[in-house]
Amino acid sequence: MSTYRFDALLAPRSIAVVGLAGPGAALGAAVLENLARAGSKRPIWAVNPQSPLSGECLICIHNICETAQAPDLVVVTAPAGELVAWVGAAGRRGAAAALILTPDVPLDLCAAVRAEARLHGLRLLGPGSIGLAVPRERLDASLLAQAPKAGDLALVSQSGTVAAGIVAWAARRDVGFSAVLSLGTACDIDIADCLDHLAACFHTRAILLSLDTIPDARKFMSAARAAARAKPVVVLRAGRHRAPTRHVVTHTGALARPDAVYEAAFRRAGLLSVDSLDAMFAAVETLGRQRPFPGHRLAILGNGRGIAALAADRLADRGGTLAAGNPVELGIAAGPEAYAAALEPLLTAPGHDAVLAVHVPTARSGSAATATALAETVARVRRSSQGSGGQRKKPVFVALIGDDPAAAAVLAAANIPGFATEADAVDGFLNLVRYREAQGDLMRTPDSLPRDFSPDVDAARAIVARAVAGGQTWLDPVDVAALLAAYRIASVPLTLAPDADAAATAAWEIIAAGGAVALKVVSPDIVHKSDVGGVRLDLTSEADVRAAAADILRRARRLRPEARISGFAVQPMIRRGQQRELIAGLAEDPTFGPVVVFGRGGTAVEVIDDRALALPPLDLRLASELIDRTRVARRLAAYRDVPAVDRHAVALVLVKLAQLAADCPEVRELDINPLLADATGALALDARVMVAPAPPGRGAAHPRFAIRPYPVEWERRLTLKGEAIAVRPVRPEDEALFLTFFQSVSAEDLRLRFFAPVRDFNHAFLAKLTQLDYSRAIAFVAVDAAGTMLGAVRLHADANHDSGEYAILIRGDRKGTGLGHALMSLMIDWAKAEGISRVEGTVLRENRPMLAVCKQLGFTTRPDREDAGVVKVSLALER
Repeated sequence: MSTYRFDALLAPRSIAVVGLAGPGAALGAAVLENLARAGSKRPIWAVNPQSPLSGECLICIHNICETAQAPDLVVVTAPAGELVAWVGAAGRRGAAAALILTPDVPLDLCAAVRAEARLHGLRLLGPGSIGLAVPRERLDASLLAQAPKAGDLALVSQSGTVAAGIVAWAARRDVGFSAVLSLGTACDIDIADCLDHLAACFHTRAILLSLDTIPDARKFMSAARAAARAKPVVVLRAGRHRAPTRHVVTHTGALARPDAVYEAAFRRAGLLSVDSLDAMFAAVETLGRQRPFPGHRLAILGNGRGIAALAADRLADRGGTLAAGNPVELGIAAGPEAYAAALEPLLTAPGHDAVLAVHVPTARSGSAATATALAETVARVRRSSQGSGGQRKKPVFVALIGDDPAAAAVLAAANIPGFATEADAVDGFLNLVRYREAQGDLMRTPDSLPRDFSPDVDAARAIVARAVAGGQTWLDPVDVAALLAAYRIASVPLTLAPDADAAATAAWEIIAAGGAVALKVVSPDIVHKSDVGGVRLDLTSEADVRAAAADILRRARRLRPEARISGFAVQPMIRRGQQRELIAGLAEDPTFGPVVVFGRGGTAVEVIDDRALALPPLDLRLASELIDRTRVARRLAAYRDVPAVDRHAVALVLVKLAQLAADCPEVRELDINPLLADATGALALDARVMVAPAPPGRGAAHPRFAIRPYPVEWERRLTLKGEAIAVRPVRPEDEALFLTFFQSVSAEDLRLRFFAPVRDFNHAFLAKLTQLDYSRAIAFVAVDAAGTMLGAVRLHADANHDSGEYAILIRGDRKGTGLGHALMSLMIDWAKAEGISRVEGTVLRENRPMLAVCKQLGFTTRPDREDAGVVKVSLALER
């Protein structure tokens, strides 16, 4: 239901509080007190009170039906057993939303409450919420100890105690909020719904999230990515090191711990992730007073060598960049005047992008006086820069060591981020740097895949389907090799031998050619062969192979007597030389689905724990960044006489694995360990694949993926007036294609499409057109046989996924060929498949060809009340 009725929730015209008798009396009294304290003039009905209540806007009644009009918001404090009845009564009265403060409501009862609310279109916040507050609306329907101050930060928290802690901290620092929402059990309104609303909220500049679990990963990722494109989103997750509930058997499965998967998801969504309340507070302090800025070089100014060095060390430890010639040390005797004199030139110098002033109070230099000098200097320089041509305001951060409320108040009044330690100040600076970098990642155009990469999907699916149908959990080595070959991932040839004699025979050809043999046990019950000594290397004779096979069998039967032994895999020995041992694979997370894993390989991979994770789908840019997040990435570069690894080949393996996960949802875990890489490419030395039946609901839309992949199933071939035309969904790498197209379209056609002249087709403009969240938007591009773009249509669904707004542009020489009608029809088919009930558009009245197409397709038209030159068109769809 997403943002449906959010306006009534956050800006109610009237409120009713119910459940004031019995166990809910204390909660009800507390929320009524906070509602009165907020000073709102809206009517507030106290329903069924057993004791006299008073308040300027408070009206005491015995039944919710007695309200003068339907209340927008109903606050419920009744015991759990009465919730269904109260929610039903609120819905029948016509209320729009209900806030349930009742704690400890069982999950089955939550489901019943949600079902009752859905009957009436009633939105629910809670149960177990500590309430909501919107300071600008004078609304405090919460159990918070103090009312939040008005500001432009929004806080959404699953935990009521975390929300209360952040609000209390913010009050001491004079940081305000546009909204505070405590979700509790979140049986209806969830994190994603709040993100969708707050991303479009004019009063919200940044969003703070505190969460534990995510019930709907795709919904969350879609909303989070959309919100992060609009404004900074900071997330703190509790329970990061809680033990995983799933059983893992492969190395990749063990490496894909839940905390690491969540971090990978947050990174992919462009969120700024923090790991503690202190870090959250640092982010709040920074985001509340400083907007993101270009650059990453920090100048540090301090009144002592030690404290300045500590700040520089913190910056280095966190991966930040210290500006050249820094830190600047003033000496312990430096007073406010010295700080002001040193800061002024730093605010205009070109060698850095931000300044951190660190001050330790002394007998000669108090914190308040220093803060005043710094604030006045910043204000003076900024006024001067505005009058001399508008030079960019260089960000300033201040760390006043110790707790001086007067000094903190001075900085707050000047809107300068202030911190109690140099570490918090550095973290605050890096928060903004990382956020801006994440925004750049969201808007960056990925590299194109090699044009000749076309996996044999049918062969791969046949291999997996055959294994699943036969009840296998693990693919045998021959099938593993065939599966990798289908995706053109190079692997070492192998022969499957049922016994020692067959293994010796298979080894002879390799040995006769002067090579050596590797012998490995094959068993569906032994995942890690090294656990039973199931690998023998450098075998150079048939006798050695027979003896090794016999020894492997003896050890396996002693250590794993229940294991079924299928035979042996015989492979030529690969001399590693200058090759690096890596690991690459797929793991299954219960929340986010498939995860791509990369890191340092070998038998001690879990002990070394050098790994990074990413959610599929991947492109080469994302794969390259995944590699960069590991320590082993440094070993891929050239050193001494060892040439650099072909990183492109390694990245391509990761992209292929992500594609395999999309094509074959029955593949649950895949382990390539080691993946040998050198200057010539990458080679899978050993691999294992676990399979299981695909759960219900899988299909072309890949519901198992947290991020919806490119919808290849919507690719089409059309023939218009004898010409073959390819139509497909837009991909991120289409930016250059769109640029060339716009340069070939007339200025008049561009005006009809964008309602204004368009002259600057910059990267940000093109990225918005080509980088789509396929969960809520689609764009189809038409290209001819030469690959020239002829036109495109797009549809963007609203947050409720109920209606979508379309836009279309066809090259002038292709008008009248039926291309516009064909693209519109395909877009409408997509909307129907997605369950969208209405397609809408805005067309200039003079654009007669577009209006004619709309009429042919059954659109209704109506004039725009605000602009006589515009026509609104709408098409109702059957779900």
